[in-house]
Amino acid sequence: MKLFWNYIKTKWLLWISLFALTATYMVLFYLYILPLEPIFYGLLLGLTVILLFVLIDFRFFYKKHCSLQELSHKITVEMPSLPASGNLLEQDYQGLLEQVMKDKWQTVNQNERNVAQMIDYYTAWVHQIKTPISARRLILQGRDAEDDRELESELFKIEQYVEMVLSYLRLNSDSSDFVIGWVSLNKIVRQAVKKYASLFIRQKIKLEMKPIDVKVLTDEKWLSFVIEQIISNALKYTPQGSITIFAKDQTLVIEDTGIGIAPEDLPRVCERGFTGFNGRLSQKSTGIGLYLSKQILQKLGHTIQITSEVGKGTRVEIALNSKQRLYD
Repeated sequence: MKLFWNYIKTKWLLWISLFALTATYMVLFYLYILPLEPIFYGLLLGLTVILLFVLIDFRFFYKKHCSLQELSHKITVEMPSLPASGNLLEQDYQGLLEQVMKDKWQTVNQNERNVAQMIDYYTAWVHQIKTPISARRLILQGRDAEDDRELESELFKIEQYVEMVLSYLRLNSDSSDFVIGWVSLNKIVRQAVKKYASLFIRQKIKLEMKPIDVKVLTDEKWLSFVIEQIISNALKYTPQGSITIFAKDQTLVIEDTGIGIAPEDLPRVCERGFTGFNGRLSQKSTGIGLYLSKQILQKLGHTIQITSEVGKGTRVEIALNSKQRLYD
């Protein structure tokens, strides 16, 4: 009914003209005192013919409307074939639409080229910056002075930020290098812990790691990145105390006794660029690590759940038994 009413409104000028013409004839018949019976018969016949034409025209209107509605869901890269235009005005509208689509895809293609160039540049930059970092690390080898240990710690942080940039670029590229297979969760966790061993020692954080006899179907490299980010955050916001790592069925749990996360920040900690109260207070957070972790886990078919209490610590659970996998 709503569609028919819209159709009636599109023909408003025609209806006014018909009404005016009918009213004119009625007035003339009345002035000339003509018999009313043929007037009503003529009016009835005219209305019947008009109704017939209205129904036929509405059918064409309805078919064109349905065709356009269907096309609206098919517009992707190329402009679909539009229904034949019924008049010059429709031809003009179609011409304008085609020009808009042409301009749109020129802009899209240009943006894609710009993004590709930016990704190529930053990828090259990441690989180039690794060279002086590695050189500086070689220079520091064998030195045990306090300043040298501090410098080595800062170099480690720089390496982590560089790896984060590279992971961000790879994750948002058209083809991420995911390799799915059965891997030992214990192996991945131990490699991550070993990578941060110097920070555990330097910050005097106790590590409680329980045996993890679990194999998971995942991508080893990307899951390692996620676990490293969780451990890095735990170390960053645990000035003293301990970090506990264990597995519960197919769920990896990483707990710390750190400063915790404010309740109002907890729902947003995985948003891109969100640092929260802790990040603003310590100026240590980039708001990218947890965002990347959640994006990676979603692509792998895993889930992450974070619970926390201010002043008591944070618990991160990574569920690795999801049925939805990247290759499904």
